[in-house]
Amino acid sequence: MSKKPLFDRVALIGLGLIGSSLGHVMKREGLAGHVAGSARSAKTCATALEIGFVDSASVDPVDAVTGADLIVICTPVGVIADVAAAIAPALKPGAIVTDVGSVKMAVIRDVGPLLPEGVHLVPGHPVAGTEHSGPESGFPELFEGRYCILTPPPGADKRAVAAVSELWRRVGSDVELMDPKHHDRVLAITSHLPHLIAYSIVGTASDLEEHISREAAASKEEILTSEVIKYSAGGFRDFTRIAASDPVMWRDIFLNNREAVLEILGRFTEDLTALQRAIRWGEGDSLHDLFERTRAIRRGVIDMRQAGTFKATEQEDEAEVDSES
Repeated sequence: MSKKPLFDRVALIGLGLIGSSLGHVMKREGLAGHVAGSARSAKTCATALEIGFVDSASVDPVDAVTGADLIVICTPVGVIADVAAAIAPALKPGAIVTDVGSVKMAVIRDVGPLLPEGVHLVPGHPVAGTEHSGPESGFPELFEGRYCILTPPPGADKRAVAAVSELWRRVGSDVELMDPKHHDRVLAITSHLPHLIAYSIVGTASDLEEHISREAAASKEEILTSEVIKYSAGGFRDFTRIAASDPVMWRDIFLNNREAVLEILGRFTEDLTALQRAIRWGEGDSLHDLFERTRAIRRGVIDMRQAGTFKATEQEDEAEVDSES
């Protein structure tokens, strides 16, 4: 006997990686009686219907949210206020609005005031993803073993929080409740700063097609971008993977979490200066101590099963630690 769906109708606003993955797993697990989708382009809607992770799709988000018990906004943070303003008049009393964005204070600021009385806001952030985007990129296992952080504002409806929590548990996530401001500071260091560094490093590499002075002004060697790509080592390949992430999404994240990102970036700059000094003055012990501490962090990430999206990746990470022991 099949379980009763958690929601009669779920609306997914945005059908990229997260939205499509949610659709896949909700259909697979029977978590919604009807999954309605909305995207800006008719082509994306048609693709979503063809793949089958939604039951209906429309370029008008009002069509998707009409009669919906749960609305999941899966758009970049920069347009979430516009989405909320568009759908608010069509939301039924008792409906729950949540999201999947990486910045939570902005969601509470931009969405909360627009929702009508009796509609509940439960901001969320599944800490999962890949560098791919679009409706073809989704897969139902994306959230398995990953954390989903919920940041309900003060006074949030407890039943709504419980319902969203149960959804994320049923798609395979470990659910944590967190203060939204604290969330934004934590993610600034664990996600936003690494992406900023990756964009910077890969951007520097793209500018390397220039002459670099070596022993004397008359002796110069040309480093070509093609050589940087051809001889990329593992570290640079990892940076290019991160830097391939959706530019619109990450632009909006940095602009909407600027205070936390700038705070963490300032601390990073200070630490980078100290590292530069240690290299310049041959302070090997300082470098070794730092590398030991950071190695321990990496092992902690692997131990908590947060090293990769796929099981094979995690097995490779475990082998990596075994080889270092």
